[in-house]
Amino acid sequence: MQLSKCLVFVLVLMANAVFGSQAQVDSADVSKKSGYLLLDKGLQFRITEAINSMYDFDFETAEHGFAVMRYSYPEHPLPYFLMGLAQWWKIIPDIENKKHDAIFLRFMEETIEKAEVMFDEDPNNKEAAFFLAAAYGFKGRLLSERESWTATALAGKNALKYMEMSKGEEELSPELLLGDALFNYFSVWIPENYPLMKPVMALFPKGDKVLGLRQLEEVANNAFYARVEAQYFLFRLYASEERKPYEALQITEYLHHKYPNNPYFHRFYARQLYAVGRVEQAKDESLEILKRIDDGQLGYESNSGRYAAFFTAQYYSRMNNLNEAKKYYRQTIDFGEESESQESGYYLYALLHLGKIAAAENNKKEAEEYLKKVKKYAKRKHPAHKEARDFLKKNKL
Repeated sequence: MQLSKCLVFVLVLMANAVFGSQAQVDSADVSKKSGYLLLDKGLQFRITEAINSMYDFDFETAEHGFAVMRYSYPEHPLPYFLMGLAQWWKIIPDIENKKHDAIFLRFMEETIEKAEVMFDEDPNNKEAAFFLAAAYGFKGRLLSERESWTATALAGKNALKYMEMSKGEEELSPELLLGDALFNYFSVWIPENYPLMKPVMALFPKGDKVLGLRQLEEVANNAFYARVEAQYFLFRLYASEERKPYEALQITEYLHHKYPNNPYFHRFYARQLYAVGRVEQAKDESLEILKRIDDGQLGYESNSGRYAAFFTAQYYSRMNNLNEAKKYYRQTIDFGEESESQESGYYLYALLHLGKIAAAENNKKEAEEYLKKVKKYAKRKHPAHKEARDFLKKNKL
């Protein structure tokens, strides 16, 4: 994560994940008591069906359900927010692709407009504050990816303001717990990893990383709609920050099997299989990913291909099938160049492995070309850069 993104990340991440369980409630009288559409149990069922379709990349079914909801509740922010969320999941597999940005931002603006009307009519309306926090949060996250820092900071500030206002409604606690969990974790993680941010983070309430992780686990295990959003963050933390690869694998395996057409969950499932040493299974899943790319399946593109080709190459390299290994390392490079990801680890290590294979086959000129390409794209402190440098020197290439 770039240093310039650290502050906006913690600002928008909390509210970005505010959307989640539309409340786990046992009393049938809650919605009548509160008047919140979020707590309508009949509507919860319809939302569940549409959201499950969305996570499985069946956007036609999902958006039809959300459109019906918009027809039934044209002045409520919920259907507009859900339609924006569907656009967000179209963006996630290839975050650099901007073709869905405009419609995503339009739906978030419509969510904000509808929620502001509700909030103006009743400044104590926690549901309105909830949607304002969520819409500003998602909007801020995309703007941070686009490096629109001023707009991101404004969205993050609004997200935090309305999130604070939405607290105190007991029936809405599952959503808010997810936001609290992310804030507790990352408000500690940021100064730990970026000491320069300590003075800035001192302005925020004190977080608790252990508590944040426990809260995130609670939401992932017990929430209704928030479960998938919590699991998304949890498997990423398990895989990287918490060094719990088997726990990350368990979640990604569940998500892939529940939503088998979601390319993001699919590639991270393959990644975790590779991470725990189940390389043959990783290869099998990777070949399926590559097949889906060839078939033009929705959401399967060069980012997923870069992962899948590298894992497949690694398998064949371990089997000492160098012809197949070279084939898939070259695919990794092709996918990396297609997605302009030349600084990514998979791209760099694919070049490095091809260079070593070429050297072993006494193709010194080819080996030199691959290894010099590593030096060209890798930062000097990157391990791949040092390895390429040392290999060139040792072998006098």
